[in-house]
This record gives sequence, structure tokens and C-alpha cells, in this order.
Amino acid sequence: MSTAQPQRCGLVAIVGRPNVGKSTLLNALVGQKVSITSRKAQTTRHRITGVRTEGDTQFVFVDTPGFQTRHGSALHRTLNRTVVASLVDVDVVLFVVEAGRFGLEDAKVLALLQGGAMQGKPVLLVANKVDAVHRRSELLPWLKSMGERADFAEFVPLSAKKPADVERLLGIVRPYLPAQPWFYDPEHLTDRSERFLASEIVREKLFRLTGDELPYASTVLIDRFEEDGALRRIAATIVVERDAHKAMVIGEGGERIKRIGTEARHDLERLLDAKVHIELWVKVRSGWADSEEHLRSYGYE
Repeated sequence: MSTAQPQRCGLVAIVGRPNVGKSTLLNALVGQKVSITSRKAQTTRHRITGVRTEGDTQFVFVDTPGFQTRHGSALHRTLNRTVVASLVDVDVVLFVVEAGRFGLEDAKVLALLQGGAMQGKPVLLVANKVDAVHRRSELLPWLKSMGERADFAEFVPLSAKKPADVERLLGIVRPYLPAQPWFYDPEHLTDRSERFLASEIVREKLFRLTGDELPYASTVLIDRFEEDGALRRIAATIVVERDAHKAMVIGEGGERIKRIGTEARHDLERLLDAKVHIELWVKVRSGWADSEEHLRSYGYE
């Protein structure tokens, strides 16, 4: 008689306020870069799915934009709708906070998790960046106070940068996934296309290399994505809101936009396992981030 375990598979949402390390955690869980990261708040703007198949279990992780409570532009409203919509069909939620910290923004995300579609679904408190806690003796009282805020299924202090912590989290999540066939082939890493990943990688380099100089309202559009054997030819447009922002992106003598293109090319060649030729342009579209029409045309959900 067969003693093989049935396959397990389920959707795991990763939620939290901006800049708590959700995308870093997703990439660590998948074992590959599928979601971009930067210090700029709300770098993630789309629902990103990352797939990890291990043993008899397939984990389908859903990285969501940081739930925004401070601003009310059309872009931020769209991102918040993405967060809420992502929670409807999931089997378990990883609520990511910074270990030892819990502010008003965290509380608003927790209130979202405690309402409506999330009723009865297990929520695991993931206390990230535990390596940054100076006094470990304060962690236990803090975890106890968090347990008084909500009925969390598990408490998981970790550092998303430590592989052993990530493996431990996978083991904790596994029993919460239903016994059912896998959604994807075992080699699958994400449901996003190479074209989408290219736009995200360029946007990551844009954010990382401009820092706080460039306002949040900038995005990247792929004008052309061609496959020629082991070569990818990519043309992309960086959209900003003002002429001054365009000058920031281009940099003196075009130095900054060249560096954005070079770093994006290196990442994409590793990610796509192909040679990449990339051309970048910069255009000004005033008010795009507060226009529902522009947002739809730029691919925001």
C-alpha cells in the first residue's frame, strides 16, 4: 500500500505596511528574484506571484503593494484595491511587521485583515528584521503584546536575509495549505511575463539610483520586447511628471540613465538566462499618477 503524502498547494499572501521587507521575503522564499526592492516606500505596485515547489508541496506566494494610509492619489487608491483583492482567495496570510515595532500604519493593515473576506483564515505574524533588534530581551514582551492584539495562528520572528529562517517559515506554513494538486509546473517561478519583469527591473534601478531625488510618481513602460534566440531586445520608456525629473533621470552627460540601463541589463541577463540589449528613453507625462485613465493604460490593475 502506498504511503506517499498527497500533494499540497495553496495561496499565501504577504501583506504589511510599506517598507517592512515583503518583497525581500518573497524573493527569499522563492529562491529567485521575482519582486523588485528599494528603500523607496511602496516600490511594489502590482500583485506579484512567486512559486516555490519543494517535496510534495507547492507554495504560491502573493506579494502585495504596501497598504497605503497616508496619501489618496489615484495610484495609491489603485494599489490599496490590489491589496484587498489579493486577499479574497488566499489560504493563509503572512502579516509582515518589523520585529519590536508596531505603529498606526501596521494597525490599519491588521484591521483590514480582521474584516470581511479574511474571517476564519489563518494569519501568521512574521516579525521581520529580527537581527536589527538591539535588545533581544524586549522581543518576548513585544510578542506577548502582539498576541493581545489579534488571534495570530503563529508567531515567526526571522530575518528574511537568513536562509535558515526562510526554510523554517516554509515548514511552518506548509500544514496550513490544503491537500490538492499543484497549480503550476514544478519549474515555475512566477506567473509574470518576461516583459513585465523587464519593466520592474528597470523601475528598481531607477528608484535605487535616484533615491529621494526623484518623486514617487515615476513608472516604466516597455515599448518593445523581442526575442531573437538567446537575445532579448528591449526598448523602454521611463515616465516622469516634470521636466526637472527628466533631467534627474538622465543625469549629467547622460551618465545616470546609462547606469540604470547597465544595471538593469546585468540583472535581466541573470534572471532570463539570456543576453539583453536595452534602450531607455524618458518622457514627461504631467499628472499621470492621479489619472485613472493613465493608470489603466500603463497596466495598473
